[in-house]
Amino acid sequence: MNERQALQRVVAVGAVIPFAAGLYGVLFGVNGLSPGVESVSTDSHFRYLSGLLAGIGILFWTCVPGIESKGRLFRFLTLVVVLGGLARLLGLYLTGIPSLTMLGALGVELVVTPLLCFWQMRVGTKARDAAAALPDPGTDV
Repeated sequence: MNERQALQRVVAVGAVIPFAAGLYGVLFGVNGLSPGVESVSTDSHFRYLSGLLAGIGILFWTCVPGIESKGRLFRFLTLVVVLGGLARLLGLYLTGIPSLTMLGALGVELVVTPLLCFWQMRVGTKARDAAAALPDPGTDV
């Protein structure tokens, strides 16, 4: 397996996390994490944000085919995830330490996703360099 295929597999499997977490939030609402929440507005907002999270997973899956050429979308998605992680980090500072699950999510948002983005950039650069090294089909070799 080459580096491109390894990245594709890691991204395909990794995208399950936001998709599954988002789908869970859409289906079960805020009470799926914290039973007894009475606010319909809080539940509505939680389900909306969960839908966005599921969408992030789907968009990462769209990067898998031709991943070497999906740098712009991959960087945008990474920015969105990191901004969410920074918001979670601010919440940690303002309200205290959340569950281990939320701390794990923070690690994925601020460490794993940026590392995957750098990996995608490396694979994209290698693919562009390899394409540039090919002879021009319009010239005689």
